Amino acid sequence: MLIKREFASAVLRGGRVIDPAGGRDEVADVAIVDGRIREKPASGASVIDATGWLVCPGLMDLHVHLREPGQAHKETIATGTAAAAVGGFTFVACMPNTVPAVDMPEWVRWIIEESQREGQCEVGPVAAITQGRSGLEVTDFAALAAAGAVAFSDDGVGVEPDEVMRVAFERAAALDVLLIQHCEYASLSAGGVLHKGDVSARLGFPGLDPKSEEAMIERDLELCRRFPARYHVAHISTARAVELIRKAKAAQLPVTAEVTPHHLLLTHEACLRADPNTKMHPPLRTQADVDACRRGLLDGVIDCVATDHAPHTMEEKAAGFLKAPPGIVGLETALGVTARAMIESGLADWPRLVSWFTAGPAGVLRRAGVSLQPGIPAQITLIDPRAEWAVCPNEFLSKSRNTPFSGWDLAGRAIATLRGRQFLCSRPEALAARLQECPIDDYAVQK
Repeated sequence: MLIKREFASAVLRGGRVIDPAGGRDEVADVAIVDGRIREKPASGASVIDATGWLVCPGLMDLHVHLREPGQAHKETIATGTAAAAVGGFTFVACMPNTVPAVDMPEWVRWIIEESQREGQCEVGPVAAITQGRSGLEVTDFAALAAAGAVAFSDDGVGVEPDEVMRVAFERAAALDVLLIQHCEYASLSAGGVLHKGDVSARLGFPGLDPKSEEAMIERDLELCRRFPARYHVAHISTARAVELIRKAKAAQLPVTAEVTPHHLLLTHEACLRADPNTKMHPPLRTQADVDACRRGLLDGVIDCVATDHAPHTMEEKAAGFLKAPPGIVGLETALGVTARAMIESGLADWPRLVSWFTAGPAGVLRRAGVSLQPGIPAQITLIDPRAEWAVCPNEFLSKSRNTPFSGWDLAGRAIATLRGRQFLCSRPEALAARLQECPIDDYAVQK
């Protein structure tokens, strides 16, 4: 359930304020007046006791699939952004592998307008690199960027022809826009359905060679040296891929990367039961790959965590491991899964985790205002780091239920998001005892 309220002014009192961009980690109050963060609260402000909670900039996800236009049976902008709000996200970037692909300015504008009408968080459309995501003809980057595209990707497939990707780098460099590559040569992945290794051999399933990911990264990094456009590797998954990005950053190329929560926690051994909910793209890899991704995140080679939220229907996943589409939903479990991988393992703490969902993705997009500095519009997430909860897919606000984490016990959960005057609470029972009586307008309840 998601309860929506409006506050004319509010004070988040006594929470642990974590603002990576502003260098803050302290117990303090945060005041919001008329939708903006202020140094002092207004008279008669609503008061929320945030003791024991984290108060941080609104979380960002650079990689989600909202499935509209064309696949509303899997997800819609309304349901996907509701799931995002439950997960603590105030901004998501949605991928263009829709039907039709987001390869024309009118589709970019449609997504923005639809999200303003129906969305529960801000949506930044990612436009296609090539027409129809065919890999053949580069789209009109200038027109798409002018319409509001925040980046360019053919996500779901890699751009394979060298000449086409060269043109994409040239145009992106000239316009200073971001390229996001799904790194995979289909000829090398050869129809694989999980990581090529001992698990695929035991199951007798075709394996997906990690070289398919690494070879495209190598090709693209060479193009980036010649045409230094901003280049971002989506859902990085192998140890060698991490090392390629490490060397590129050491050479000061404009390169960034993301990793998913599931690639930080699960290995290909999760596929031994042939559960289609463990089928992902890129696939779950080895423990050595998981360890490398964790190290890359800790030392800054990997810039951020992104969910690759990929909704599919129960009927599609019921087709079995070989035929089911790859991907899982992740918006509503991202915090808890990442905390399991990085905090409960003793590798990181909450300030680091918050940075991977705020300052990290903001830096990739060069997005300003992802902080708690006075004067800026409020984009805030409240997190209870000690909340223990069980993953129950039937309670998801996403239309889809395809997760390998069903029944898992996780710790750490978003309580609410605040955008301007709008307050979205996913755990009203946790908030009830924390809210002092004040002028609050309940204007919608979504179940």
